[in-house]
Amino acid sequence: MVFLLKSHSGNNFKMNSKKIFLKIAVVISTSLLAIGLEAANAVLLVGNTRGDNVVLFDEQNGNFLGEFITPGSGGLKAPDNLLFGLDGNLYVASGDTVENSAILRYNGTNGQFIDTFAKGGGLVRPYGTAFGSDGNLYVSSFLSDQILRYDGQTGAFIDVFAQGNGQPGGLNGPNGLLFGADGSLYVTTQGSVAVNGQPDFSFGLPSQVLRYDIPTKTSTVFVDQPTPSPSSFGFVSFLGLAFDPNGNLFVSDFANDIRRYNSQTGALIDTLSTNYTGTTPSNNFIGSLTLDDNNLLYTVGFDNTANSNNFGAILRYDAVSGNPLPAPGNNNAIFVPTNNKLLRPIGITYTSRKVTPVPEPSLMLGLFALLSFYAGSVTLKKRTKSA
Repeated sequence: MVFLLKSHSGNNFKMNSKKIFLKIAVVISTSLLAIGLEAANAVLLVGNTRGDNVVLFDEQNGNFLGEFITPGSGGLKAPDNLLFGLDGNLYVASGDTVENSAILRYNGTNGQFIDTFAKGGGLVRPYGTAFGSDGNLYVSSFLSDQILRYDGQTGAFIDVFAQGNGQPGGLNGPNGLLFGADGSLYVTTQGSVAVNGQPDFSFGLPSQVLRYDIPTKTSTVFVDQPTPSPSSFGFVSFLGLAFDPNGNLFVSDFANDIRRYNSQTGALIDTLSTNYTGTTPSNNFIGSLTLDDNNLLYTVGFDNTANSNNFGAILRYDAVSGNPLPAPGNNNAIFVPTNNKLLRPIGITYTSRKVTPVPEPSLMLGLFALLSFYAGSVTLKKRTKSA
């Protein structure tokens, strides 16, 4: 398509140029809409610990929508927990060393980096994050065996809320965080002790769910370590937390299975199998949990075999019955089959707000080339008619 200028005059040239660029903008917008980059409702956001990015999937049919946060944006490294704040922004647990560990904040609509919201205070490898009723942000620091507290408005470090003691029932390898309706803070532990910035499992400590009273900072064991899953390698590693529609507690096990516990007594209600690779022991591990507005429970997993590249999948369950809900054509609980868009995924969250994926770089290069072509055409026509 070539746009011809109808006049030699500068004013008419400016007027026609505006029309041309308006048409170009329409072409670009139409192209973006055509490939599905319009704002989407009801999506699953997944953090790739091997991709250093956050990706989007349609909650209705599991279609890949694109990236929400591009690799390394704002210093993003090995993202773990994903949390939407009351301000509508997305808070991401990022980093695996003292130097790069932080809670990063991104625009909750378009994924643009806003700032490093919280950092320091001894934070090393942040996993779980949760905003309390006091308005503060609680963060589990996995490689210092602590729960740290930050100002929920400014991100300023407040204090060490809890510290591990290397004893059963202690904060040993803290992972997921979730506040209950009673105001208590629920924490999963992996049973490790941080030694020189590394997790040491040789102490033989149990993986547990602890419950903290916020005013007194005291904890009790809400769920003790269960018998390992038949699909596991013989260990338990509690990770994600979510409440079902009746207020009972789902807990994911990195080593396989999702267990549901009575919210009053901590008694086991049922167990949901997550062994989607179908081997014994399982060839997959399991990440965090999230529920959507239709009482559907989602988790992510990834293959751990040597040649799998840790590619991941998304699983879906009925949060009331616990029954697996695979997408048509899939088995077990597979909603999104193993694919190369999921790179050792751990964090997952659902949102009903409208979000916009980041356009693919190749698409943007093509559109900018188109824009440059038309702009050059306009300049050439002006010079020709002025000659």
